[in-house]
Order: sequence, then C-alpha cells, then structure tokens
Amino acid sequence: MSEFTVKTSFILNGVAVEQAIPARQHLVDYLRDCHDLTGSHLGCEHGVCGACQVMVDGQVVRGCLTLAVQMQGRAVDTIEGLSDRGELSRLQQAFLDHNAFQCGYCSSGMLITALDIVRHHPQASRDEIRDLISGNYCRCTGYQAIVDAIESVLNEQRLMPSAPATTGASS
Repeated sequence: MSEFTVKTSFILNGVAVEQAIPARQHLVDYLRDCHDLTGSHLGCEHGVCGACQVMVDGQVVRGCLTLAVQMQGRAVDTIEGLSDRGELSRLQQAFLDHNAFQCGYCSSGMLITALDIVRHHPQASRDEIRDLISGNYCRCTGYQAIVDAIESVLNEQRLMPSAPATTGASS
C-alpha cells in the first residue's frame, strides 16, 4: 500500500520546486531526503532544540513540526540557501571570530535564529539576545561565545547603519 501524496509547489532557496510529497512527511525530512539539504538537523523531533530550523516566508519555523505539504505557495530558505546567497556571511564570520562553532550540530539553527535577531531585533541587548536564542540548545559552547558573536554583528550594524544588516563580509 502506498502512502498518500500531495502535489506541492513552492520556492526552495530561490528555486521553484514541484513534487508529490507524502502527506505526513516533515519539512526537515523532505529537505534532507529529497534535496540533500542536510544543514538542518534532527535533534529532539519535538520542536524543543532548534536544530531543525529553517525560514518560511522570512519567519523562523521548526522543520520537525512542519509538514512539507504546508509549504504550498510559500518560500523556504535553508541554511544552505541563506549561506550561498551571502545573507549569513557576517554572522558566520562572527561565529568563527568568537569561537561560537564547536561540534556544529546546533550551528545551523543558531545562525538562523541569529539572522532573525539581526533582522528583527537590531537593538537587542545581551540579555535579550540570550532570551531570543533560548529556543536553541547548544551543548558545547555554553552560549557565551554565541551571544558574543551575535552582539558583535549588532554592534557593527549600529556603528554603520547604512551597511546592509545581513549581507556582505565584515570589513
């Protein structure tokens, strides 16, 4: 007996995709299994750890709690697409500079959350950054380095308000 599928079309990392998708397949499984986009990880599979995060229409969502068929007509951006377009370059460099990458398991979810902070909370304080990343678990860095990295990008953005918030390498 075959599983019920639904023909779905949406934009994935800027490219239109159309495919029959199993009705009960989670978005993160679809991305990993059908498109080899393995940057989003499966951690808890209960929406708690943040390792599976992607952007849907510019909003952070948990890929383990979202069905792929729900993406009909929407735009999905993964860590790979955001990175390839340069939208994460300043954050990636800051994470490197502050040693915020350790084992790397949480990094894609942390970077997506960091991008959301830079875009929507440009005046965030250290305490607010801590609160905003609280939905992402990290077992290696102790969060200090991650907060330092995000804060450094926000500070740079405040000093150079005409610079784009999320694109281009730091100078």
